[in-house]
Order: sequence, then structure tokens, then C-alpha cells
Amino acid sequence: MNLAETIYQHSLKLPEAAAREALDFIEFLEQRYTPKSASTKLRNDTEAFLAAIAGGLSEDFPDDINDDDLGVDALREALD
Repeated sequence: MNLAETIYQHSLKLPEAAAREALDFIEFLEQRYTPKSASTKLRNDTEAFLAAIAGGLSEDFPDDINDDDLGVDALREALD
């Protein structure tokens, strides 16, 4: 029996919640130790942030926003 089969056999003895936790940990290890190809690596923190939030807006978010939709900025002196 190889290691993957041994892990599988042990997972069969666990309650469902513990088996899910074990799977989450295995997936974490998979992400941690799987080498990233050069094309998928992000060059800096800004790109990583943008990639993390990409697609985070809902389907009904307007995609035709322009300058007319934005408010007018008040001068700092006018706020005093």
C-alpha cells in the first residue's frame, strides 16, 4: 500500500467533520508545496491585491461609470 492509500484508509475511520478538516489541510499543503509557474506568479503586492479582489463585484454592479457619476470635490478651505 502506498502513502496515498494509507492516508485514504485512515481518513475512512474519521468522523465527517474531521475528514473535511484533514482534506483542508492536505489542500493547504498542496498549495504550499506546488511550484508556481512563471506565468502565474504575481510581480508585486498590488497585482496580488487586484487578483484577490477581481470578480468581487456583484453581477449588477454598473460597468458604465464615468466622470459625470462622480461628485464634485470641495476645496479643503471650504470644509472649515
